[in-house]
Amino acid sequence: MLPTNSQRIWMYRNMLISRYMEERIEAIYMEGKKPVFNMANGPIPGEMHLSNGQEPCAVGVCAHLNAEDIITATHRPHHIAVAKGVNLDKMMAEIFGKKTGLSGGRGGHMHLFDSDVNFSCSGIIAQGMGPAVGAALSRKMQNKSGIAISYIGEGAANQGAFHESLNLASVWNLPVIFIIEDNDWGISVTKSASTSVTKNSDRAAAYNMPGIHIEHNCPDKIFSATKEAIDRARNGGGPTLIEIQTSRLAGHFMGDAEAYRPEGEKEQLIQEDPLPTYRQKLLSENIITYDEDLSLVQETQQLIEKAITFARESEYPEPEEAMLHVFA
Repeated sequence: MLPTNSQRIWMYRNMLISRYMEERIEAIYMEGKKPVFNMANGPIPGEMHLSNGQEPCAVGVCAHLNAEDIITATHRPHHIAVAKGVNLDKMMAEIFGKKTGLSGGRGGHMHLFDSDVNFSCSGIIAQGMGPAVGAALSRKMQNKSGIAISYIGEGAANQGAFHESLNLASVWNLPVIFIIEDNDWGISVTKSASTSVTKNSDRAAAYNMPGIHIEHNCPDKIFSATKEAIDRARNGGGPTLIEIQTSRLAGHFMGDAEAYRPEGEKEQLIQEDPLPTYRQKLLSENIITYDEDLSLVQETQQLIEKAITFARESEYPEPEEAMLHVFA
């Protein structure tokens, strides 16, 4: 099933929001970190993992979801958070470590949590898979609507949690879908050097569930390929493992020199950037006009600038607040 025109515009708009948000974060992150890079300096300290290039993986799936559906994401979460509808002002404030953030500035960009839209993420590899299985089990036991989606990177498919989660999801026939974003790099190690199978989606057969491999980093193709799995989960048909071939346009983290990439790879990925590619596709198929595109770009930029202003003007939490909301 192909997406409707309105769904395609929705996907494009959210890709724009995610991309512009990360472009602005990239610039702000480097404030105070020059001429000698020190990730502890600046208004956004710590590691920063950008998801530019992987936006189709988020919008192609989230176009099928609603607020009752649950997502657990990875340490590279911005595109998924945007597509799931996480509050932009609160998300930006959390990234800045401010008290108006989603978790009062405690989590930062790798630990975003928004219960209003059932979104969470973690910096621990494959950590979200178990909670997604648990969330799907709770939905089934309580006969509630909603499914669970767990995003992981291809490197996480070699973690024990991957195999444990797929096994239980299948044994209990749960409404959960596992999405592997295969950008070919686990930090600086290629998939071919770390994984015994060419396609992680083939591993689904070991757990008696369908495995789907999506070769093209295209929102429309991801939308169409994931619809059947999502419908099946909603109708009691159980879990699915989906692997999407995508691209990481930036380094593993801000400051990564990317010396491990083969010569020419980065330039080729930039030429295949899914955002301008999808923009041109919508324009050529008369889904949007050039004026409508300009309006969408301006709208998304205004949303992000508003969120940045909100974050910059918000207060930092008091030091003693670090002891609140923790187990003692």
